[in-house]
Amino acid sequence: MTLSSFLTYSCQGKCSFSLVCLEECMEALDLFLNNHFSESLDKLRPRVKESMYHALIYATVLEMQAMMTFQQDDIVNAGNTMKSAQEVCQRFQIATDRVCGFAEQLQALHADACYAECLLQRAALTFLQDENMVSFIKGGIKVRNSYLIYKELHTFLQSNSSLQGPNHIHLEGGVSFGIGAFNLTLSMFPPRLLKVLEFAGFSGDKEYGLSQLNDGATTNNLRSMLCALLLLCYYTFLTFILGTLLFTTRKPRMRSVWACGLLVGCTVMMICHQAVVLFEDGCKAQQQWKQFHHMCYWELMWCFTYKCVWRMAYFYADLLSNESRWSKAMYVYMKAAYLSMLAPGEARPFGEDEVELFRRVSTFKQKIAGKSPPTEKFAIRKARRYKASCPVRLPVPVLEMMYMWNGFSMISKRPELTEGMLQTLVEAERTLLESPVNEYSMDDRCVIHLLKGLCLKNQRHIQAAEECFNKVYNSEKKIKFDHYLVPNALLELSVVYIDMGRKEEAIKLLVKAKTNYKEYSMESRTQFRIHAALSKLKADTSDQDEITPL
Repeated sequence: MTLSSFLTYSCQGKCSFSLVCLEECMEALDLFLNNHFSESLDKLRPRVKESMYHALIYATVLEMQAMMTFQQDDIVNAGNTMKSAQEVCQRFQIATDRVCGFAEQLQALHADACYAECLLQRAALTFLQDENMVSFIKGGIKVRNSYLIYKELHTFLQSNSSLQGPNHIHLEGGVSFGIGAFNLTLSMFPPRLLKVLEFAGFSGDKEYGLSQLNDGATTNNLRSMLCALLLLCYYTFLTFILGTLLFTTRKPRMRSVWACGLLVGCTVMMICHQAVVLFEDGCKAQQQWKQFHHMCYWELMWCFTYKCVWRMAYFYADLLSNESRWSKAMYVYMKAAYLSMLAPGEARPFGEDEVELFRRVSTFKQKIAGKSPPTEKFAIRKARRYKASCPVRLPVPVLEMMYMWNGFSMISKRPELTEGMLQTLVEAERTLLESPVNEYSMDDRCVIHLLKGLCLKNQRHIQAAEECFNKVYNSEKKIKFDHYLVPNALLELSVVYIDMGRKEEAIKLLVKAKTNYKEYSMESRTQFRIHAALSKLKADTSDQDEITPL
């Protein structure tokens, strides 16, 4: 078949990745991203048994719904639908194995890319749904097979750049998404874990991953939005450097509920009341999938937290605890935490009592991928003290949890918000010093020292911040419960030293935090931050020997 005849064949809609098929899929994706969820599924449904792209996107929409609702029935339905999509892709792989024409070669490449994406999404559902080791192994095998397919496709496209046909941009976009996602994710793993993964055939290059995702996001293909979301997630959540992709995606999509997701992290650079308006608009944009509102509720909760408006923050935590299934233990803990920030005699919303809420936190514990989320474990540990007949109140539970979600980095460019946090901490410290000494006193003081240090660092009071972090470190042997404080104080002190150009001292602190402390709350989060700081130092210095102890 000649290229000319293949183009005609494609345009007639007889191929699983024809122009007609892909145009329909792009239209369905636009409907979905503009909040017309039912219409999107209706457009895709008639061809899910015959078109690999219809099948993949239809299953992807259902998987997104399952991820949001966290309902077992939705997860099972999404898994079965994704399995059917994988079978459709496999059918085209098998069919094209028997022929070697130009059209069939291209179709096989598209089928491979769709098949790899199905594998990856099925693995995610497996980890979400099942807790036994056999399921984890099966999910791991799917991930590895997906990675190998993407790697093979990427190598093939690089070595056969002249082999292009209609809709090639969608194939390149799919491969860019897969290669970029794997490289970026793997590059963020700590070195020891990465060595194990490399032994299993994985490898990760952050810069290459980012470049691949950028290529996929800036071309008009089916995976452009997925690439854009991954990039924004990286730049906002993981580095807190605001990207520009929010403003470069196609305009018809910007009224989408996904605009809410794209705004996550943008609170850093805008006035809080503007962020509140935008997130509220996100909730008004659609009513069909209420679960999308929860992303906005979460961000609104933190917006009001940064402003120290505890009642409004409590209101959104209450909405999440009533409506979202993702982490009820976390939401109930935050409700109790906000109430505890109110004055003792101040009326509580809905007549709720923080002590009773703290005592209930552990009853909502759940497992995802066989493990309890680290933030839930942290919340349960902190709430334990309220189970005593005469509980000892937590001094600043909201601000402590805010640190766990990198909130102090979020407000680092907003001096008035940092000042509000500092005043709250000063008042909490005064109250703590005036209270009778108990078994939690030293831990609570160190919590306040750590958080005060962060505020002072944001205000560029470097010496005062350094003193706060050193107070935590020097109290190591006196800390009884909150063992996470010391490695995090060392980490934050190293960040101060990095900013001051004291790289050798920073490296020593990071190595100490990395190697001397184990099995503390939120350890993975701290280890990832240590790894990121060391990677930055390694990139900035020409003396590689300084980092060899890692």
